[in-house]
Amino acid sequence: MILTIRPEQPADISPIREVVKQAFHHAEHTNQREHAIVDALREAKELYLSRVAERDGQMIGHIAVCRIHISHGHKGWFGIGPVSVIPEYQGKGGGSRLIQSTLEQLEESGAKGCVLVGDPAYYTRFGFEQVNSLTFSGIPQGYFLARSFGKGFPKGEVSYPAAFGSSDKAV
Repeated sequence: MILTIRPEQPADISPIREVVKQAFHHAEHTNQREHAIVDALREAKELYLSRVAERDGQMIGHIAVCRIHISHGHKGWFGIGPVSVIPEYQGKGGGSRLIQSTLEQLEESGAKGCVLVGDPAYYTRFGFEQVNSLTFSGIPQGYFLARSFGKGFPKGEVSYPAAFGSSDKAV
């Protein structure tokens, strides 16, 4: 099987929406609106990166990346999410490759770091950690994680683009 990771193309919009819906259909912490986040980010032209994973030509995953705002003015930081892999391909390495290649692309582009909301048992393998100097209100302790591509972490309250308001911060 061949796994390909590539940038979103215009014809991918509808398939991405379905992948995201399927990926979160039975998820524990969701309001089933993650696809609306991606659509709203795209519509507002706030998708910094939108990448898909295909296995043998079938789309199996998607990752969205947007710029975030940190209250103390730190620039060059990004938010990752939602990260979506359809259920029958979860746990088979495609999501990990999608995340790792996106992190590499962000670092190569000069990003200072990124944040996400997710299960620490999964995301710590990619270098994410809980950072007390960065906060995101409304998220349970330990589930807001950051990864720095440089030396250290900024301090402040993180806010995502307005597109996330359609999801009640479920990422």
